[in-house]
Amino acid sequence: MNRSAFTARLRSLTGAVSSPQLESALLVVTAVALTAGGAAWLAGDMGLADLLWGLGTLCAVPPAAGWVFAALRHGRTGVDLIAVLALAGTLAVHEYLAGVLIALMLATGRTLEAAAQRRASHDLRALLERAPRSARRRTAAGVATIPLAEVAAGDLLVVGGGEVVPVDGRLEGASATLDESVLTGESLNVERPAGDTVRSGVVNAGGAFELRATATEKDSTYAGIVRLARQARAESAPVVRLADRYAAWFLPLTLAVAGLAWLLSGSAVRAVAVLVVATPCPLLLAAPVAIVSGISRASRLGVVMRDGGALENLGRARTLLLDKTGTLTRGRPRVLDVVAAPGWQPAQVLRLAASLDQYSPHVLAEAIVDTARRRKLVLSVPSDVTEEPGRGASGTVDGHQVSVGRVDAADARPSWASAVDNRALLDGAAMTWLTVDGGPAGAVLLRDPLRHDAPRTLRHLRAAGIERLLMLTGDRAEPAREVGAVLGLDEVRAGLDPAGKVAVVRSERDRAITVMVGDGVNDAPALAAADVGVAMGARGSTASSQAADIVLTTDRVDRLADAVLIAVRARRIAVQSALGGMAMSLAAMAAAAFGLLPPAAGALLQEAIDVVVILNALRALRMDQAARPALTPAAEALIHRFASEHDDLQDVLEAVRGAADRLSDGPGRQVLAVVEEAHRLLTERLLPHEYAEEHELYPALAPALGGPEATATMSRAHTEIERLARRIDTHLRLARADGALSPEQLDDLRSCLYGLHTVLRLHFTQEEESYFSLAQ
Repeated sequence: MNRSAFTARLRSLTGAVSSPQLESALLVVTAVALTAGGAAWLAGDMGLADLLWGLGTLCAVPPAAGWVFAALRHGRTGVDLIAVLALAGTLAVHEYLAGVLIALMLATGRTLEAAAQRRASHDLRALLERAPRSARRRTAAGVATIPLAEVAAGDLLVVGGGEVVPVDGRLEGASATLDESVLTGESLNVERPAGDTVRSGVVNAGGAFELRATATEKDSTYAGIVRLARQARAESAPVVRLADRYAAWFLPLTLAVAGLAWLLSGSAVRAVAVLVVATPCPLLLAAPVAIVSGISRASRLGVVMRDGGALENLGRARTLLLDKTGTLTRGRPRVLDVVAAPGWQPAQVLRLAASLDQYSPHVLAEAIVDTARRRKLVLSVPSDVTEEPGRGASGTVDGHQVSVGRVDAADARPSWASAVDNRALLDGAAMTWLTVDGGPAGAVLLRDPLRHDAPRTLRHLRAAGIERLLMLTGDRAEPAREVGAVLGLDEVRAGLDPAGKVAVVRSERDRAITVMVGDGVNDAPALAAADVGVAMGARGSTASSQAADIVLTTDRVDRLADAVLIAVRARRIAVQSALGGMAMSLAAMAAAAFGLLPPAAGALLQEAIDVVVILNALRALRMDQAARPALTPAAEALIHRFASEHDDLQDVLEAVRGAADRLSDGPGRQVLAVVEEAHRLLTERLLPHEYAEEHELYPALAPALGGPEATATMSRAHTEIERLARRIDTHLRLARADGALSPEQLDDLRSCLYGLHTVLRLHFTQEEESYFSLAQ
């Protein structure tokens, strides 16, 4: 056989022996051989026992040789070489029991490692399935559907409602409402005027529009996303086994000791004994067992790790990059505030807006309706509903002509409406107006809020060893910087497209092992480019999950902190087990080299060492849930109850803020009535809620949080809320005695109301972040 044929034969052997089926078969064969030989030995038939043990040993030699050859072809000299030499040595000196024990340990280690490192497909199927296959081109003869590959720059295309924009282009004739979340991650639709550029991959969220193509399919944005993901995944080198890193010094040391023992004693048995006790089962078993245990532990918390390499890299990571929308924020807008015109109540504004929006698919309409239902408002059935894309809906509700959406002619708005515009700008909020019978009745402010568990998650990540936290987002710089400031991030990169995110990830990888967390299709290339990609899989895109190494199956970002803590501890246990096992093996090697330990006894001693290191490795299954204290079922039920009440009390906060705003109109009777209504809501609804929290929720949480001192700061906030409420009550009693508010009262009363609103907002947020996020 010539050299090329021999090489081809070895390569085919390598491919064969690397299959999981053969590893499992080898495990079964060696286990059966050991058991059957043991039975023959107990029956007194030593010849049959040696035959069975020898066959079991012999079966392990070709696969082990294939693994060694595969490692050599990749430039690695793995610890499997010691096992091959030990197997061959035991056969040569007729120590068959030692050989089959080594074969069994070798098969077990390979099987465990294969189970830990088996990677799911990363073919980004969702990206490809979502890509359009055709386009509608307008010509003098009409509109014709053509394959996407035939679109040329300059073609006039028609994009219908709900369709994916096929290629990059420029809007012709009219504006368009677009869902750009696939590229930017932002959930709010964007209004693009005529003449503006539109990128492929975004979705038409309004009526049909015409698009002048400026690029072909292969040169368009969406095709670039797919290419980036493929290139980034190709750059991710496979993780070298933990065992192989230690083999760099353990392997030559073992060979040197075995060679010296043979040379000085003249006995090949001593050399084999050294190889037997040096067989790196602690490396082959302890590290995979600890890694698999860590993966198993993480899966119980809803953290699915694709392979052991992902857990190992996560345990060594020092830089974490996070997408904003859907990762640090909820990914869907929620009502921030409801502002009512004079003569209207916030609850009335919200009820009418939600009644009309019940049949609208718009993301803002969905948020308004959800908020109204959470506040238990009774919605009316609208009639004659029409919706104009990009402008809003109109119809009849309770006999009134109502419209919800945009309002033009800013110069015609009253002064209170101008203040709402300023608030929306300052808060980085989207805004939808309510008009009733042609007049403005109020406005609803919406914003994508932070996840309640995000602040705690980032604190625990820093405690777990993450040194650098960055946020990458396609959003505007102003709201992105606000989120970064609230969370204490080290850096914020805003206005990034998928290519920009990949560039940042690559830059950070040059400094340290880097983790990228995201949830959208636009995050898939960055997830694939990072050392470890983590996808928010509960509501995230299929593409991001397929491009990731770790998937969070629950919609909770605090599971990421759990995953890092598990990875750090599992990797530490793996290293402890491997190094401890090798230390014991070194001591046994010395004994074997001096002839104090024959091969069979050495194999049994090696088994004992294996048991010790495996038991130590299994500690990774029993780690504490350090990122979140354990709650009793009663405490968790209370959390759910009070979290629901927070939603119900949002109209009280709006009433307090609205009363403070109305004081600018002066001390009239209408203003007094507004303040009295806000005070009634405080007295009847909010203060009983705070009292119940203080006397029911906080005592139930104290044991899990470390004692009553853990809730002392929140209790102090309750005291401040009561103090401000009493001060407002005093102002109202003075006003009733005089028949109206006096001008001297306005400044202090306004201060009390604004202060109370601020304290309540902060207090609610603190409770939601510190307490409510503890519950499942």
